[in-house]
Amino acid sequence: MSAPRLADVVRVLERRYPPSTAESWDAVGLVTGDPDQPVRRVLFAVDPVATVVDEALEWGADLVVTHHPLLLKGVTSVAATTFKGAVLHRLVRGGCALLAAHTNADAATDGVADALAQVLGLVDVEPLLADAGPALDKHVVFVPVADAPRVVDAMAAAGAGALGAYERCAWTTTGEGTFTPLPGASPTIGSVDTREVVVEARVEMVAPRGARTAVVTAMRGAHPYEEPAFDVLEAASLPGSTGTGRVGRLAEPTTLRAFAQCAADATPATAQGVRFAGDPDGRVERVAVVGGSGDPFFDAARAAGADVYVTADLRHHPASEQRERAAFDARGGRAATPYLVDLAHFASEWPWLPLAARDLAADLHAQGTTVETRVSVRCTDPWTGRVGRTDSRSS
Repeated sequence: MSAPRLADVVRVLERRYPPSTAESWDAVGLVTGDPDQPVRRVLFAVDPVATVVDEALEWGADLVVTHHPLLLKGVTSVAATTFKGAVLHRLVRGGCALLAAHTNADAATDGVADALAQVLGLVDVEPLLADAGPALDKHVVFVPVADAPRVVDAMAAAGAGALGAYERCAWTTTGEGTFTPLPGASPTIGSVDTREVVVEARVEMVAPRGARTAVVTAMRGAHPYEEPAFDVLEAASLPGSTGTGRVGRLAEPTTLRAFAQCAADATPATAQGVRFAGDPDGRVERVAVVGGSGDPFFDAARAAGADVYVTADLRHHPASEQRERAAFDARGGRAATPYLVDLAHFASEWPWLPLAARDLAADLHAQGTTVETRVSVRCTDPWTGRVGRTDSRSS
């Protein structure tokens, strides 16, 4: 198989992690690289830092995909005299492109949240805060029975009737349509000033709201009538399958202490390690997770009925208030949940990298091209050590 172009790789990545789903403040997508350059090796990493660039260039990578953006905040210079500029210059000189998939990868299927849930052993997983499902229309068309298949085919070709892994989905029933052509009409059936009764099919198909014009145009083109009767109804928005964080359950309940140990064993080692708050022997079965900084989502974890909330970057005051509220709500003998498990930011997001590498290789292979992927082995957590208090007092 041949190597894909960078533009092809970007297209595949953006299909899995659409830039349109990124937060408004985010900076995702291609940072540097020639769309026409061939891509044979892709390195995945959490952070676009110097040591990752070292690894990429030593390995001969043509593309580095990182979770965190290099240029999240505006800059006025990318000169090599700045640390971020130096990173870009080294990548350009080495013929290595850089792409960031940040908040658009957090919520995606098999993205950061799903990956963290998987390594922690969660089952029956669903979004903690679900995104709205796609905006849909329901198209209702009345057409002579014999012409209904042609109209369904045309509407399907314009984007209607796709439901999950199925296409050309339509529902029909029959009834009687009646009309009287007026002077100036050119009726397909009947004649001017004569009331007609026709056995018609009522055809219903759903379609993305953005395809409304195309679907109506296709319907009109395939319909035999001069003036088709049809409705376009906006369907109610339903929760989608993606969103912020995930919530699920453990196959077997455990204790908070044992679960925290599991989290430490399942994620990269860091100087911080894994902290937990709550009764070490408290029962844990239902688990909520958010990769990266997750202290804005305490209420969602509580509303989801989680026994424990796993995230990163928990600050003193939000964590303290959460535990105080849990203790207050637990009056009467209930468990003071949700407990907290605090990972290092880097460790909470790293599990996504193997999934992203696997999926990119598979998607490109399905298109007849191939790349070699690799997950960075370098820890880019900024903390390098931790010490405890030395107590010099005599016993």
